[in-house]
Amino acid sequence: MIRIDSVTKRYPDGTVAVDRLSLDIPDRSITVLVGPSGCGKTTTLRMINRMVEPSEGTILIDGVDSRQQSVNTLRRSMGYVIQNAGLFQHRTIVDNIATVPRMLGWSKDKARARARELMERVGLDASFAKRYPYQLSGGQQQRVGVARALAADPPVLLMDEPFSAVDPVVRKGLQDELLRIQEELGKTIVFVTHDIDEAVKLGTMVAVLRTGGRLAQYAPPAELLSDPADAFVEDFLGADRGIRRLSFFSSGGLEPLTTPIVAVDATAEQIAARGATEAPYLLVTGLDGRPLGWSEPGKLTAGQVDAGQLLPYGRPFVAGRDSLRAALDCAVLSPTGWAVAVDAEGRAAGVVSQSAIGEAIRGAHAHAHSAGRAERPTTEDGGGSGKSGQKVVR
Repeated sequence: MIRIDSVTKRYPDGTVAVDRLSLDIPDRSITVLVGPSGCGKTTTLRMINRMVEPSEGTILIDGVDSRQQSVNTLRRSMGYVIQNAGLFQHRTIVDNIATVPRMLGWSKDKARARARELMERVGLDASFAKRYPYQLSGGQQQRVGVARALAADPPVLLMDEPFSAVDPVVRKGLQDELLRIQEELGKTIVFVTHDIDEAVKLGTMVAVLRTGGRLAQYAPPAELLSDPADAFVEDFLGADRGIRRLSFFSSGGLEPLTTPIVAVDATAEQIAARGATEAPYLLVTGLDGRPLGWSEPGKLTAGQVDAGQLLPYGRPFVAGRDSLRAALDCAVLSPTGWAVAVDAEGRAAGVVSQSAIGEAIRGAHAHAHSAGRAERPTTEDGGGSGKSGQKVVR
């Protein structure tokens, strides 16, 4: 969809913001530009819709030089989402979202109908339609910004650090919402962030830029984490890149043990039988099968389990759906060192030891290494393109 070919941006004072950047941005994917301050991320984004004009090189949109289109036509064919939403404070939410369709000549009724449809898609209650931006939270305003960018159904969506001004909990919700919307709509998204965790979570491809606007590495997130191109990329990814990489390995290979689980109404015989396992603790569940907490077998009395005396079970993971990173995190958070696996309805599906998770991690690494040697492409430019890849889990 978008090809950036040897693009440079040089300002009159001699400052080079972007230096001979070349990227092929895949169609119907999320490509993330990440790097330290001054690396040219936002400048690159703005050159795509000609808010900034390149000094050298060309940018092709669906095979056509962007300079062959009028600036207004080009920009209206692209959604643009910025930090703090950038909404019109004097317009209602529905009219904010309807801005571009109205500029394109849509009737007010048609534009507002489209706006209401998008409010539902981005998770905004219909009652917000007649409110004004100042009446919404920061996260809700960002959802309005995304809806406005999608209003005219553009094939390309440009997003400049759209979630950086909200708190971590809201940010995670917005990221999840973007992934859900992308799954439904399949836009070509170019996303700018300085947060490597956000880049790894959202990106189909990630471009790491150095200060001065030079490309350090361009690869799928899993490859970026497993095989950084040089010391700069490795340092930017951080000391915990190995933990991040576990996000791409499924927990499906784990085999949770069901024997160390007893219901709150278990008999003395059941407790004794369940306690004769390798697990030093028993997981006690409610009558609905949901976990309540851990207990040493000898401290359980048949029919008299006091939930208030149980050790907390931490945060469970959904077996087969969540990643090995999630499973390991659950085991680390558990006071017993064992992770609790649940099904999609939250019922206990078994327990997993840290040693079992470690074995699964070693197996996943071995499989990835074997597959990587078989599938890794050769590139004449030293790894500028990277292999294609899809996320397994989040």
